Amino acid sequence: MPGPLIQAFFDEPTNTVSYLAADPATKIAAVIDPVFDYDHPSGTVDTRSVEAILKAADAAGYRIEWVLETHAHADHLSGAPWIRARTGAKIGIGEHIKEVQRIFRPVFNAEDLHTDGRDFDHLFRDGERFRIGELEVETLHTPGHTPADVSWRIGDAVFVGDTLFMPDYGTARADFPGGDARQLYRSIRRLLALPPETRLFMCHDYKAPGRDAYAWETTVAAQRAGNVHVKDGVTEEEFVAMRNARDATLSAPRLLLPSIQTNIRAGRFPPAEANGVRYLKIPVKMKGDADALA
Repeated sequence: MPGPLIQAFFDEPTNTVSYLAADPATKIAAVIDPVFDYDHPSGTVDTRSVEAILKAADAAGYRIEWVLETHAHADHLSGAPWIRARTGAKIGIGEHIKEVQRIFRPVFNAEDLHTDGRDFDHLFRDGERFRIGELEVETLHTPGHTPADVSWRIGDAVFVGDTLFMPDYGTARADFPGGDARQLYRSIRRLLALPPETRLFMCHDYKAPGRDAYAWETTVAAQRAGNVHVKDGVTEEEFVAMRNARDATLSAPRLLLPSIQTNIRAGRFPPAEANGVRYLKIPVKMKGDADALA
């Protein structure tokens, strides 16, 4: 099965890989998991990463018709709205984003947020197929990291989001609200049941100890043979025990709070307040006697 032409764009501050995937016959393309350049200390946003993708697409003569999100990211702000504004592309995500919106709406008291997914242009269900030019895309619901994760299968390539990392680094965490290590194991085994030569493209890379260079492309065969968390022979119970124990030691991602509250809105910021300024909220959880500060 032929695959797309793929160009990767690595954002080192968030260790995120975005992709430009194009049909060679028609030059119709999709962008997968684009990144806004967000400086947390100053609260400023830059568009250099999405502009690099747009520049590459223009140079190649591609027409971008889709921006595809693998999930509501907890480690970077999505650049999807900028690409949609510049190209007219539609933003797609898995239909279970509605569950993630319901989880986080009360966390941020996000009264403007609808929990029916309407901020996105299309909510894809498991197994749904569509086309990028002449290439067929299959939606694979791969929950576990979050309830809404999907992987995009385009020909011989699968964009797996945060479900898997490179074989020497392992697998995604499953301790976010709605995450589940058992679901994650089953989603991974679904991916690893694909043909051995299937190319797998990661959403992140953190350079495993002993590896000098970043990497984000591997195969089903390589994952089955060597993934340090979930290679062939690792049982579901072994994986769940390992993943839960490991997750208990992990701190929250640095950009968790700003990322989630924008990404559940398809990358848009909360509405401007009376002074014309948009604000990202930081819920405060006080330990001890909160009344002492009243």
